Amino acid sequence: MHGHLHTGGEMSQVVVRSQPDEYKQEIIAGTHVIWSDAPEAVGGKLAGPDPHELLLASLGACTSITIQMFAKRRGWDLQQVYIKLSEEKVVDPNEPTVQLSRITRDIDVKGTLNDEQIAALKGAADKCLIHKLLVGPKTIETTVRHSG
Repeated sequence: MHGHLHTGGEMSQVVVRSQPDEYKQEIIAGTHVIWSDAPEAVGGKLAGPDPHELLLASLGACTSITIQMFAKRRGWDLQQVYIKLSEEKVVDPNEPTVQLSRITRDIDVKGTLNDEQIAALKGAADKCLIHKLLVGPKTIETTVRHSG
């Protein structure tokens, strides 16, 4: 089903369609339409978030939902989750000639919560399925068809 958190066996599907104006992309996810564009520095026209921003948005949304579900199941007073995400290139400490992408996820939670609950919420953040997808083993299979 579109728009649900996915567990084993379920499939997410999204369609991306290029547009005549430069690099603007139409993204169709279930009944939702989202726009994306290349960064301005490489010819984008700010028609939507760039793909890196969408990736960070996906991680942030999944993290927030996971934290909310975790707190709700326990009856905790979590009133709001605010997450700031960024990505930057850093030097791999194990291989100084290699650059890694480092994603920083700064989570602010509001509500009547003690230190133990806050620590548990941090643990829940790392169990978010997009977090697991990004850090875990994965494969991407690509086919290209020519339709005219």
